[in-house]
Amino acid sequence: MGLFIAFTIISIWAGHLFYIMEFVPVNYLSPWFYIHILLQTYFFTGLFITGHDAMHGTVSRNRPVNNAVGFFSVFLYAGMWYPRLIKNHYLHHQFPGTEKDPDFSPRSQNFFVWWARFMFKYLTIIQLVIMAAIFNILRLWYPDSSIIWFWVVPAVLSTFQLFYFGTYVPHKRPHTEEMQPHNARTLRKNHLWAMLSCYFFGYHNEHHMTPRIPWWQLYKSKSAGL
Repeated sequence: MGLFIAFTIISIWAGHLFYIMEFVPVNYLSPWFYIHILLQTYFFTGLFITGHDAMHGTVSRNRPVNNAVGFFSVFLYAGMWYPRLIKNHYLHHQFPGTEKDPDFSPRSQNFFVWWARFMFKYLTIIQLVIMAAIFNILRLWYPDSSIIWFWVVPAVLSTFQLFYFGTYVPHKRPHTEEMQPHNARTLRKNHLWAMLSCYFFGYHNEHHMTPRIPWWQLYKSKSAGL
């Protein structure tokens, strides 16, 4: 099931991107123009969530297959290096919401300062070169405006979605007693909003308590009160 869901998300991301690049004009007066941008943002978020599940080994029980999906997903997302992500993410789970957590900002809880620190932690020169190369390859078929609005902008917007619902809100101070032992708070039980906001990733305390549960089953943990 994990492989099927991963394949579905990757396919929807790729299919919608192809469709809007080919058939949707950049028209600032059209509401559909903005709807497609928001949809592609959501699909970009799903692409990273798929890579995140692979980091926990929940895409496939076959380890090489699982890791291949992880490599592919995060590379498509933003040319990211999967082994580096795994290393930092394991530290995040080992020391959540502390100075040893690479995703946490102990000095400033300001949203934009923390987001900038978060991005700087994962952004590399090689990644920028890869993305620049892909941008120029896409220019062989599509105008710059389409590439920027339908590929670049949704990718950047998805970083805010992932950061806000998956890092900032769950782990920001104050760390209350209910957030222990993982310094992680969670959304209230509204499964529709949890899915729309960030693929159930807002059920963050549940994720830290049961990291081997894939994103598409996290709502069960929330319902069970785990």
